[in-house]
Amino acid sequence: MNEQQLWVAFQSGDEEAYTQLYQLHIRAMYRYGMSLVAASEAFVLDCVHDVFTELWAKRTRLTVPDNIRYYLLKALRNRILHQLERKERYNKSLDETDFDVLWAEPDELELLEELEAASTRQQRIQRLIAQLPPRQQEALKLRFVENMNYNQIGEVLAVNQQSAKNLVFRAVEKLRDWIILPFLTFSIFF
Repeated sequence: MNEQQLWVAFQSGDEEAYTQLYQLHIRAMYRYGMSLVAASEAFVLDCVHDVFTELWAKRTRLTVPDNIRYYLLKALRNRILHQLERKERYNKSLDETDFDVLWAEPDELELLEELEAASTRQQRIQRLIAQLPPRQQEALKLRFVENMNYNQIGEVLAVNQQSAKNLVFRAVEKLRDWIILPFLTFSIFF
């Protein structure tokens, strides 16, 4: 089965397809999550598992994405940013009321607030990306929007594979510093 077929099977409740999707993407999601935040491995793995838990809970309402890896990485990024913004304690155990809230369907006001917060995050990230040098912006777009590998990025930018990796790595490092350092500084004071 290809990934789209696995996704359709997972949507219909096939646990084996769900497990296969998890196994296909867990390593890439983990690497990507660790590249976004200077947090513990447990935090990143919790976010990855949160994404898969939410996918299972909402599987019947999901559409089949064109690019499943891109969809999962984007969901992970959103989850990490959401966790950091809410300053949740990552090792806090859930009591019964927390568990009930976790599975409750959001009301219209909550959905509007989430959309507004997502829009604000998106705008903030776009402003930060606009501050990067043009080559790094282009390398990021090719890597994460166009989903190209480093060889392909190197061909498009007329550089070797290592230079393409360096461009993407430096851009991600700058973004991570710009996003995480203010949060960490704020957290220290409060």
